[in-house]
Amino acid sequence: MKPDAFIEIDHVTFGYDERRTILSDLSLRFARGKVTAVLGGSGCGKTTLLRLIGGVHGVNQGRVVFDGEVVNVQDRAQLYRLRRRLGMLFQFGALFTDLSVFDNVAFPLREMTDLSEAMIRDIVLMKLDAVGLRGAAGLRISEVSGGMARRIALARAIALDPELIMYDEPFAGLDLVSMGVTAKLIRTLNDVTGATSLVISHDVPQCMAISDWVVLLATGGRVVAQGTPAELMGSTDAEVRQFVRGEPDGPVKFHYPAPTVAEDFGVGAGS
Repeated sequence: MKPDAFIEIDHVTFGYDERRTILSDLSLRFARGKVTAVLGGSGCGKTTLLRLIGGVHGVNQGRVVFDGEVVNVQDRAQLYRLRRRLGMLFQFGALFTDLSVFDNVAFPLREMTDLSEAMIRDIVLMKLDAVGLRGAAGLRISEVSGGMARRIALARAIALDPELIMYDEPFAGLDLVSMGVTAKLIRTLNDVTGATSLVISHDVPQCMAISDWVVLLATGGRVVAQGTPAELMGSTDAEVRQFVRGEPDGPVKFHYPAPTVAEDFGVGAGS
């Protein structure tokens, strides 16, 4: 493994059952200290990739390497140790609705450390200040907007100063202002902390604006292209151009593979 690759996906094949393979012989490297965006249509395996890195599922074939260590889902001690080094921003925030904003951010600190409440208070307020919500510490989750909830979830994700931050659709459902603020936060946090950031998203403009490297996946976990944002935006490949420009017609099909309409509805049969 090259020293600049913090996470390596090495010839990974994975499916949730035997009928459908989500990722097939996928190999990728995510550079240490950089923001990498993984783009692609729904169902191409983007979120599954995060689950494999976090050890939620084990690979069927190949290996996932986390800073030189092969992730082993059977080794609970290793998983807990590696997960202590990563932060996760879930697609829908996954905040605890019965806890206050403050207690949501404090949760990993209380669970994973022996810090005093005074120290936890200072850290929580610093993390909330980093996302512009120090003044909202006493609010309940039901009292904040969707954009604020996403920023609270981000504050919780960085509470333990993780070396790897994984973002699952961080821009989904946000208004343009909140989207821009979130994108700037991802870039700023990466640069200030020196963390490695992995962003899973459909949002081409935001990812192109903040990423050092971009990977475009297709169904089955096939890598269509990867490179700098400028390289992908300037690509002449028809599949890349269709995705980054949002064109309705091209190699990327809207319909999931299925039998013909005549076969499904029995048109012309038995008459």
